[in-house]
Amino acid sequence: MVAGTMQIKGERFVIVPESEYDRMRELARELADGDGPPLPKPDSDGNVPAVEYGRASLARKLIRDRRRVGLTQTELARRADIRAETLCRIEKGKSTPDMATFKKIHRALEKAERQVAADER
Repeated sequence: MVAGTMQIKGERFVIVPESEYDRMRELARELADGDGPPLPKPDSDGNVPAVEYGRASLARKLIRDRRRVGLTQTELARRADIRAETLCRIEKGKSTPDMATFKKIHRALEKAERQVAADER
């Protein structure tokens, strides 16, 4: 992405391509809709708890990706061959998946993404 800056009346602005602006707006809208657990607040030194932040970030991305390909939690869990309760806990930021579970979810989402792309052609 190419971005530029300009200054108007002493205020600095970043200029990005319209497609990038649209992408950022959509992402902000998704995050504002309360999709997923809240990110932990920083302490007085500006630090956030790493594990809680990681869980919340993963949960938000997972929810966004799952919705983008049009799957419910139950359907994604079935396709990933995991329990729906497990996926629910991950999406709530209550647990961190082990590597095997993460890979199953990732593969199921990639396959669903390819199906969506093929359907759009």
